[in-house]
Amino acid sequence: MIYYDEKRKLRKEVSWNGWRDKNIEPQEFVNEPTSGFVLNKKVGDYKSSWNHRHAYCRVYDPRNFEFEITIENLLYILSNTNCIKGKGLEGEFVIAYSGKDLLLLPVDSPDYKEITQYNKILHEKNYVKVKDLVLGGTYKTKSDEEYIYMGRFDYWTIEYENIPKQSNTYYGRYNSYERVSKDVNKGKRHYFIREFKSDWNDSIYFEVLALKSLGQRFISIVSTECVENYADLFDKLEYNSHYSPIDENKDEYIAYTFEEFIDKIKNHMWSFYFYDYHKNYLSIDYAYRKSKEDEQKYCFHDRNTYKKSQELSLEEIFNMVQPMYKNIYLTNGKLYQGGK
Repeated sequence: MIYYDEKRKLRKEVSWNGWRDKNIEPQEFVNEPTSGFVLNKKVGDYKSSWNHRHAYCRVYDPRNFEFEITIENLLYILSNTNCIKGKGLEGEFVIAYSGKDLLLLPVDSPDYKEITQYNKILHEKNYVKVKDLVLGGTYKTKSDEEYIYMGRFDYWTIEYENIPKQSNTYYGRYNSYERVSKDVNKGKRHYFIREFKSDWNDSIYFEVLALKSLGQRFISIVSTECVENYADLFDKLEYNSHYSPIDENKDEYIAYTFEEFIDKIKNHMWSFYFYDYHKNYLSIDYAYRKSKEDEQKYCFHDRNTYKKSQELSLEEIFNMVQPMYKNIYLTNGKLYQGGK
């Protein structure tokens, strides 16, 4: 089962054509509130070698076909309506989607009212316009994400250019190229920022969105009141390299102490990157047991010449290369990346 979006384009059509039975003629139905759905049986929830099929609930549609919904969807339905033995689900429902999952949505549920309003905005094309933007205001996207408007500022990006240069070799002179980067100002853009919590831990992350024009990005105004933490969010924006470019003249190299160097290596499972006293980029790529006393020997890798060192102890490596880390700053003086 697939559907038309607001542009009258069939979503997931290629995938649908890949697995459907071509001998069965497709049918189209208007997705309007309908009653008479019946819970048929549970399917799935088995494991065969590497293949595990999650549990689903099969639903009979009164238009004479069946489809499957997730157990989470079933629990949501039962929290918003009744299931009458022998008669099926009480009330009217519509078909909806959450990502790739098909849902059966009760008309009496609060989500139905929200989705109805969302679809109305999409079809009426009543999107948020530039004149609607207020500093610190909150705006919702099509994907139900809320962004705070921060203002209109320059947008910086990095462009690369191959510069010809001549090199001398044993066989004579030949032309080569040096890849050079430069910061380019792309003009003013509207900056938004979104604060969200990670799905796998409790960490807070910030996503910056810079738009030349709004287009159809925002579908509704959540609030025109300036958020209380606008100053804190602006501080986060100032650490973004599109808002303020990197200034290589501010690069800062700081020597590791031996204790810091050891601690860093122990906390890196595969590779640990650092600079030597010549500011060459190196890495320690792997470790292995060498002697019967289980003394650890390491190889460090020169990232510029692609040479690997002989087997050395960490103390020998530390004394030889005098490792350092680099702090990178933006033109506004904010620390963009700390190497420590």
